[in-house]
Amino acid sequence: MIVPSSLFRFEVLATDGAARSGVFSTPHGVVETPAFMPVGTLGAVKTLSPREVAEVGASMILANTYHVYLRPGHKVVGDLGGIHKFMRWSGPILTDSGGYQVFSLARINKIRDDGVVFQSHIDGSKHLFTPEKVMEIQHTLGADVVMAFDECPPGGSSVNVTRQANERTLRWLERCKVRFETLAAEESGPDQSLFPVLQGNVYADLRTDHLRSIRSIGDWNGYGIGGLSVGEPKEKMWAILEALHPELPVCHPRYLMGVGYPDDLLEAIARGCDLFDCVAPTRNARHGTAWTSAEGQVNLKSARFRMDSGPLDPECDGYCCQEFDRAYLRHLTVAGEAFAHRLLSIHNLRFLIRLAEVARRKVQQHDFAAWSGSWLERYRAAEG
Repeated sequence: MIVPSSLFRFEVLATDGAARSGVFSTPHGVVETPAFMPVGTLGAVKTLSPREVAEVGASMILANTYHVYLRPGHKVVGDLGGIHKFMRWSGPILTDSGGYQVFSLARINKIRDDGVVFQSHIDGSKHLFTPEKVMEIQHTLGADVVMAFDECPPGGSSVNVTRQANERTLRWLERCKVRFETLAAEESGPDQSLFPVLQGNVYADLRTDHLRSIRSIGDWNGYGIGGLSVGEPKEKMWAILEALHPELPVCHPRYLMGVGYPDDLLEAIARGCDLFDCVAPTRNARHGTAWTSAEGQVNLKSARFRMDSGPLDPECDGYCCQEFDRAYLRHLTVAGEAFAHRLLSIHNLRFLIRLAEVARRKVQQHDFAAWSGSWLERYRAAEG
């Protein structure tokens, strides 16, 4: 039976309502929560060096099992010393299971009870992901936190479809657990923690039932909350998190998967979530958009920035805002310079990480509710 490892500890330091400030300890370092994790899909946070990722304040990053499996291959990474050495990132790393790609690449996947047959988006070759294989891939990669294989039903799924996905996810979790424990018993293997993924779409009863079933399978070091950024209305996401809060164990981190817009981050922190990831910061940067405290999301291609010598966000303490003005950033963006993508990625990541840092401090000061309410009101007013 899986029992919490002494190498993975979570301590709640302060609360303000459901919002929490904590410390998650891993073999590769500690993560102060709430925290946003930049996404390194192919073993790199797009356009940035590991040093730059560290300088924006990131303490933990995410790598994608599906994509690294396809190229360069998990065995290549393992033979080269594992994902930390391969990426040149010494801090904690989390690898997802490929379950999200089952959802996002549904047109080239076939879900079966034994696993998922998918067609590579690179060369069309077919592959079978089973719970056992997913554990083996993540074991070879050697990340600190590995995610169980799950089925994520799309937003708008019926109760029956969602229930069937929950049942399959539970069966897969049991298989993941058995294989994970076998691999963990190897003396030369990496120190890892397996997080289950909680599904159930927007149905509170299915969510809580799924959580109780997951808890009956084992005692975990943390919990992933999946399927809440797949097309459902935001109000339903918040309602589900409110329903889950009293059911989730207090002493384990809660990872809300795939959520990372500024307002979503604060709303989720207010409902007890601790860890977050999303591709939005770097993806938006590649399209020339950035988040600001006073104006919401802005598009640097706009002509109004052509002669603007002010910083992108006067409240931001990051490299982009401290060194460059809006006019220059607009020039780079309009010209298609890769440097624009890098600077805006640095800014967007720093914006989210700093937002989580301030939230953490406000929780410790028991002022989170008042501060976040004011911040969200200003941000949403700017968004229109």
